[in-house]
Amino acid sequence: MKSTDKNDEKSRKQREQVELNFKAFSEKLPELINIQMNKYALMRDGEIVEIYNSWEDAYKTGLRFYEDELFSVQKITNSSVDLGFFSHAVYIG
Repeated sequence: MKSTDKNDEKSRKQREQVELNFKAFSEKLPELINIQMNKYALMRDGEIVEIYNSWEDAYKTGLRFYEDELFSVQKITNSSVDLGFFSHAVYIG
């Protein structure tokens, strides 16, 4: 497999992971918003792995445990926050 093909495959897997995590996070957000507001959820395979006080801690932990980089970090908030590749969800309720 050529380097370009490997990069395309990695990008595809990362997008799929972010989409899966975003969907799962959006469903869990209403129960998280009152107890974990403004914290960050490290997510993998549609599951919340752990909640962190800072984006940096969540991201560094993700890199440490998931060398394939197939994880995302979601901010728990009721207003839109752009985390770029890391995605976000907003609870309006």
